[in-house]
Amino acid sequence: MGKGASGKIIPEKVRIGINGFGRFGRLVARVALERNDIELVAVNDPFISTDYMAHMFKYDTVHGRMTEADIYAEDEQTFSFSGKKVAILGFKELSEIPWGEHGVDFVVECTGNYSMKDQAAEHLKGGAKKVIITGFSKDAPMFVVGVNECDYRSEYNVVSMASSTTNCLTPLVKVLNDKFGVVEGVMTTVHSLTATEKLLDRPSRKDLRDGCANIIASTTSATKAIGRLIPRMNGKIKGMAFRVPTADASLIDVAFKLDQCVSYEQVCEAIKEEAEGSLKGILGYTEEDAASTDFIGDSRSCILDAKAGLSLGNGYFKLMAWFDNEWGYSHRVVEFIIHMALMQRTPSHFQTHHARESQ
Repeated sequence: MGKGASGKIIPEKVRIGINGFGRFGRLVARVALERNDIELVAVNDPFISTDYMAHMFKYDTVHGRMTEADIYAEDEQTFSFSGKKVAILGFKELSEIPWGEHGVDFVVECTGNYSMKDQAAEHLKGGAKKVIITGFSKDAPMFVVGVNECDYRSEYNVVSMASSTTNCLTPLVKVLNDKFGVVEGVMTTVHSLTATEKLLDRPSRKDLRDGCANIIASTTSATKAIGRLIPRMNGKIKGMAFRVPTADASLIDVAFKLDQCVSYEQVCEAIKEEAEGSLKGILGYTEEDAASTDFIGDSRSCILDAKAGLSLGNGYFKLMAWFDNEWGYSHRVVEFIIHMALMQRTPSHFQTHHARESQ
């Protein structure tokens, strides 16, 4: 058995399945296949062929080609990743997906269509033991790595990983509140395109302004989620979103009122200290003259841009932080699955053996 960063024993290998092989589905798969403590054994998507799955997995416009791996479809039920076989399923009803037959312990729900707890719980009927929703959920327990993952309990069968914006905002808020106390705040996220936005004007059930050759004013779930993740912040942070026509990498622009009268330099130093300490790999800090594309492929959840912020006086500060809304979030999903596996009271259903520590 290998050991994680916390020194705890890691079950080897944790077997996962993915429902929905879109942007997040493919990137979670990429992250999982880079690790030695997790195994992707099955993918369910009734709307795309195995050949197309393999092609889209290998070639990614934003994150590049997977040149180090030999990826191809063996047949309609299997694709191969450097000799590792992944079962391909095509069920439309969640309760009918035979996860148990493939030995899947954790299902990553990536379709965006089943965000309610009872909806995602349909995966359990097919033999899955746990379900992770990649997005905001109104009623499932919600977690952000670096903020409240210690609140996870093994009896939770369906959990939410919130949104990528929430994963950027909450570590920053946690540090500021722990160090100085946050009275209130207003956040705007300038967010790259998602699967919701369309290239050309067309009917949209979500927003009449979804033609992506625009800057689109929108809503964000991040400020709804933060009160559940950090209860002391409930009702203290408001926010909105702008969708912009870039493929990946986003930012948050946050104005805070702090309890303590401190300088902007003290605020930056506190964040830098945590970025190099307890939140290393999750929180980042930069003083470079950077732009959004510089953060594509960055696996951290939140990178403070120290040069872009300022003090507004009287305890008010304006901060900006970058994040790769795809790659960073996908890393947190996989890391939380490992955390869930560690927390199981009866982990005997996981296959274990001696292995080197995962990078």
